[in-house]
Amino acid sequence: MTLPARPAGDAATRPWSFVWLLAAAQLVAWGSLYYAFTVAVVPMETELGWSKTTLNGALSVGLLSWGLAAPSVGAWIDRHGAREVMIVGAIAGGLLMVAWSQVTSVWAFYAIWAAMGIAMATLLYEPAFAVVTALYGGDFRRAITAITLLGGFASTVLIPATQALTDLWGWRHAILTVGVTMAIFCGGLHALILRKGDGRAPIPHSGTTTRGARVLVDNLGNPVFCGLALWFTAYGATFTGLTFMLIPIMMAHDVPTPQILLVMASIGPMQVAGRIILLALGRRLSARATGAFVAGAMVVAVAILLVAPGHFPALVAFALLYGAANGVMTIVRGTAVPEYLGDPRYATINGALTLPVNLAKAVSPLALASLWSSTGSPRAVMMTILGFCAMGVGGYLVAALSRRPRNRS
Repeated sequence: MTLPARPAGDAATRPWSFVWLLAAAQLVAWGSLYYAFTVAVVPMETELGWSKTTLNGALSVGLLSWGLAAPSVGAWIDRHGAREVMIVGAIAGGLLMVAWSQVTSVWAFYAIWAAMGIAMATLLYEPAFAVVTALYGGDFRRAITAITLLGGFASTVLIPATQALTDLWGWRHAILTVGVTMAIFCGGLHALILRKGDGRAPIPHSGTTTRGARVLVDNLGNPVFCGLALWFTAYGATFTGLTFMLIPIMMAHDVPTPQILLVMASIGPMQVAGRIILLALGRRLSARATGAFVAGAMVVAVAILLVAPGHFPALVAFALLYGAANGVMTIVRGTAVPEYLGDPRYATINGALTLPVNLAKAVSPLALASLWSSTGSPRAVMMTILGFCAMGVGGYLVAALSRRPRNRS
């Protein structure tokens, strides 16, 4: 797949293969730091005797840590660039996976995942988005789409690979191998292709207003920022809620296992399909139109699930629509700062938006599981998720209607 001719400016010295190399690093990083966990949970439970709740609690800690670290990481990238951050993040993430492979106590496992969250903040998507947004001018949107297109295959490639290593050598050697591979591949690739200052904001920074969660406070009076924060946070709660609740919901409605697997298998390809369509359409789709599709599609998809949770054709329709919306939402999330806010401090603002999103991702599965346990009703869970989607629509409308058109060269 070929991207268009690069614009004039700083990116004129970079071939478009630079974008695909960044994307390859994202594929390996996501597959290692995020998706390897799904493979390790069951054998860890068997060997160590820890409950699924205890094991998944570590992932929640990692998501919380990621969200808390993201604003400060973003501010650093805006001031200094992403090269050092992404190299260190890749190496540190790999070493933490090595430590994970040797873990024998719960407290050490949670401490490792708290640190893993910081590594994720320095490595996964947002830092790479900051780099291409700064370098590729008017084509930043297509560059972000390309990164997410290849990154979308992370689970497809790394989950089977990690599972094969686990079957061959056991989960400890598998996690160790994946961690070492990621550190060498991602750390080395970033060292080779990134230059000092890549991703740095084009404006000087003043005082502490660009540091940490302070950005959230500074933007509370900005309806576009608040609308985006509400939209993305509600989406984060919806996404992680469905990630953990969808299979139990279908099982509660006696959907046969082969049909459950087919529904789940349909989501990933539709995510990639949504990104391919967006890449092909390029600038012909406005930020407002793309956002409207995502916000509306999420509501319709969850409404289908609510109305017919045990009806297979309806579940397939849900999976196709939900998968496409998820795929496009990743691009919307990456392009929102320049398209909706027009703020040159890309990494700082994006980091501030990541904080509430990751808090919602960490809390949503536990809250929905508690709701199901207390009510005994999967319908209550689906109604709550639909409420999240409605909140997301409200946030989108606030952001879209408050947004002023901005030209981007």
